Amino acid sequence: MSKLAVLSLATLAFSAAAHADIDVQLGSTERVTRLFAYPNNCNVICFRNWTLEQTVEHYLTQSVQRDGYSAAKVSVKSDNDKVYASISGVPQDYGKPLTALLDAGDLAYKGATKLNSDNKWAYDWYLFLPLGMALENRKSIELLHFPPDYSLTQAQDYLESATTDRWATLLTANGIAAEQTPAFQTIVDIAPIAAPSNAGQALGGVYDYFNDYQTTMVKQVSQNASGDALPMVAFGAPVRNWIKTQYGQTVDVLGLATITPTAGVKVPVLGSNHPSYIWYAADPDSYNGDQAKADAAGLKVMGQDLSAACWQAGMGSKPGTDPSAQLNQCTQTWQVTQKEETCELFYTSIRKLSADEAAKKCAEPAIKSQLPQLKVPMPALPDAV
Repeated sequence: MSKLAVLSLATLAFSAAAHADIDVQLGSTERVTRLFAYPNNCNVICFRNWTLEQTVEHYLTQSVQRDGYSAAKVSVKSDNDKVYASISGVPQDYGKPLTALLDAGDLAYKGATKLNSDNKWAYDWYLFLPLGMALENRKSIELLHFPPDYSLTQAQDYLESATTDRWATLLTANGIAAEQTPAFQTIVDIAPIAAPSNAGQALGGVYDYFNDYQTTMVKQVSQNASGDALPMVAFGAPVRNWIKTQYGQTVDVLGLATITPTAGVKVPVLGSNHPSYIWYAADPDSYNGDQAKADAAGLKVMGQDLSAACWQAGMGSKPGTDPSAQLNQCTQTWQVTQKEETCELFYTSIRKLSADEAAKKCAEPAIKSQLPQLKVPMPALPDAV
């Protein structure tokens, strides 16, 4: 399902209240070309033969829709080597977060340029900022490793990937309407590089090049328009290690920490598996072909992931909720009270069984006897992402 699905009535009512028309200078043609990764998908022949202006319109339209301004219109034009965006139906100050994103993008470009001058840039990497995110009406922040290349070259949608799609389904399992999940999935990648999905290890040495960009982005997105701190989920070992390095806070899977990216702003952070980790943890090849061990590991990861998404959904829906109390409620729900549903979701979403087949599988004595172990931490496996 498209992440730009029809908005709820509540969001429509909210968007109707926004009626200003704004003009934003995005910078020189050269600047906009590099910050919007233009052209996104051309190798002699373009997959989508868009102009620079059409490309910018595409991403800005995603942003206004994900912010809930369904009636907003975006028009982008170039004049005298400058690129301008005209946006109708948004708040008067809507250009501020857009300008801030592009200013942070300049820092990312600076880091990427230095990385390349040090001969550490790969031929199949693309500088890719988190374009098309909600710029204003965010509910929570997702701190991730890097975007897959096909999100840029094929989908031209930062939220279109196996990773984000899977996590969106976990948010919906926790009561967030499918059309509202983009508000919870404002992403900051510590490596703003679209790369092949298996490039995680190769990207391990690049983070320091983007330190100014990373910290600037976290400062920008970790508060809502009212200045209140937003909950953050740190996905995967590289990101959790980055939190430790940057902010001095240890955050394990389903562990809580607090960071202060801006003076006086305390951001609650939950550690999580990477959304794609379950496919590695539940792969029989990781256990010399032992399907039972793979299923047992996958069930535990599913319980952890549902608990993390539950925390994210709860904290994002009700600002000011106590992070520890929310986490305790979520782990109790998915690892104890609703452990059978956790099991069924694993077998339908990961093993691709039908709902009836999954229910029968989870009722088998060998599987049912494992479910009380969901609340027990799983043995450590090498983090694949």
